[in-house]
Amino acid sequence: MLGGRVNSFLPRARETPLLLLHFPAMSPEKLGQHFLTDASWQERIARAVGIDGGVWVEIGAGHGEMTTRLAQRAGKVFAIELDRRLAARLREVTAPYKNVEVVESDVLAVDFAKLTEGARFSVYGNLPYYITSPILHRLFEHADRIAAIHIVIQFEVAARIVAPPGRRDYGYLSVLSQWFSRPEIVFRIPPGAFRPPPKVASALVSFRMPGARAKHPIDDENAFLDFVKECFAQKRKTLRNNLRPRLGARAEEVLREAELSTDARAEELSVAQFAGLFALARGM
Repeated sequence: MLGGRVNSFLPRARETPLLLLHFPAMSPEKLGQHFLTDASWQERIARAVGIDGGVWVEIGAGHGEMTTRLAQRAGKVFAIELDRRLAARLREVTAPYKNVEVVESDVLAVDFAKLTEGARFSVYGNLPYYITSPILHRLFEHADRIAAIHIVIQFEVAARIVAPPGRRDYGYLSVLSQWFSRPEIVFRIPPGAFRPPPKVASALVSFRMPGARAKHPIDDENAFLDFVKECFAQKRKTLRNNLRPRLGARAEEVLREAELSTDARAEELSVAQFAGLFALARGM
């Protein structure tokens, strides 16, 4: 059974950090991993994400720095870890937790529906910076069954995700994230909280479902996201020029129908305006 709280067989919270001392941090450079080893930051994150029973999927579980804290408050935890050595040690660390299942796999290859047996779930992850966007794409495929996503990522990427229209950081990743969710930066995390410390600041970002899609239904979301990519294809160009490969001479007509300037640029449009423009482009 996946739901419910599980407490009777769990070690006390103050005991779990000691388990990690037996396993020196391994950080394969090819995976870009930075482990969250500071116990005070671990607890602060655990409180912020609001673990209260239910099913949780952890991405990049590492040595179990957050896995044990998730297990103490969740009904079921699927801890995904790609590195074989880390997965083996993770099984040892989480052995006392009967509600933890270690999944040795690439997160991009995981069948979340099968893994969680169709249950609604929440996500926590400390993500390698270079793979943030592909992982979000993968998770958003299951947006209808995800309660929330909480990820620790590079602060610069976090700023792009939450950026509003008109800001320099606003782009395709902003629209993608705000289409499926309501993202917010919860707090910044200093490099010293990790081992090895990254060269940049990090942030905890929470994505609450649903996003703009709840008010602006689209019949083909993949086509819509491809359309948004085209709009941002070359940010220095106007929407009219970026859309000409798709619409040809009709580009100006579509913009006028959407009540947009023919000199408008993609970074000026809200997520709702992108949805409206897409509908017009498809219908004309």
